[in-house]
Amino acid sequence: MPPRLVFTVTTDLNYDQRMQRICGSLAAAGYAVLLIGREWPTSRPLTAQPYQQHRLRCWNTRGKLFYLEYNLRLLLFLLRKRASAWCAIDLDTALPVWLRARLGGQPFVYDAHELFTEVPEVVARPAVQRLWRRVEAFVVPRAHLAYTVGPALAHVFAQRYGCPFHVIRNISRLEPHAEEPTEGYILYQGALNAGRGMEVLLDAMPHVHGRLVVCGEGDLSGALRAQAERLGLLASGQVEFRGFVLPLELRAITRRAAVGVMLLENQGLSYYYSLANKFFDYLHAGIPQVVVDFPEYRALNDQYEVAELVAAPLSSAAVAAALNRLLPGGNVARYQQLRRNCRHARQALNWQSEEARLLALYATLPGCALPVSVPVAASL
Repeated sequence: MPPRLVFTVTTDLNYDQRMQRICGSLAAAGYAVLLIGREWPTSRPLTAQPYQQHRLRCWNTRGKLFYLEYNLRLLLFLLRKRASAWCAIDLDTALPVWLRARLGGQPFVYDAHELFTEVPEVVARPAVQRLWRRVEAFVVPRAHLAYTVGPALAHVFAQRYGCPFHVIRNISRLEPHAEEPTEGYILYQGALNAGRGMEVLLDAMPHVHGRLVVCGEGDLSGALRAQAERLGLLASGQVEFRGFVLPLELRAITRRAAVGVMLLENQGLSYYYSLANKFFDYLHAGIPQVVVDFPEYRALNDQYEVAELVAAPLSSAAVAAALNRLLPGGNVARYQQLRRNCRHARQALNWQSEEARLLALYATLPGCALPVSVPVAASL
């Protein structure tokens, strides 16, 4: 029997591209993989994947009661399962996963998609932040293996807890595809939550020579739609909210965009040191982007020059100016150079290179080595 790996998230599995990449790569290498997530009342049927999937349904959908209910349901579900290793994605599933691993004597793995104690929703509530920091201080040092999405976050974790943190970046898979003519729109993809810079982006749009397509939902969905309506952006068609979009469709939408946007605000270390997947999604689609000038993005842009950087704190004037430089009527030569740089950068920045490190990490876990006949990266 191949080693069995269980992963847990609080997301809807249809839209979690990082977990689709991770679980797909491990399953293709020969592991038996189960990914457990959350089912919303509006969730679509699960899309087919090369691994097992299960979604837990809760009565509560947000806040303290949701986390309490979900963790209890998750623990009860995990107690009925067997695995060679158990992996929690972020702190909101970590306690039941650690406990299940401890009860079974198997390795516990911690995959930090973000610095959970420093996301805006947690930073804004000191009592909540103190609680999650206690959970983090308990869980993280007890992980047999820990990794995160970027070097800066790995350094923060290592400094806090004195344990090694590896880096598995959330990068798109390199796939051959013909360049498509752009349809001229600006694209934002991702959650509509606090600290994503969406309010500033909408304020900028009346001064931008293009239209904005928004793919995603979140806590601010209603407020952002109301803001766009007040600004006349919905009536004019300059802003379009498309809601949740499945990954395959999202990739097609991204390839047809002219410019991508990634405008986080400094509302906590998690965002300041982030390395978001949308940066790489835009890059792989060959479209230039407007990006906040935070350390990880600055470092990559210094090396590959694929974006216009906007200084923090964000202003609508600076965002509008950066967008207009890349849209028709702006600097055409620079736009074409950034597109060429994207095509060059994706040859080095791709999931295939991250996948090799991922497989090497899991092969080091007790009881998780694959048969010799299955190729796994030989070193970390």
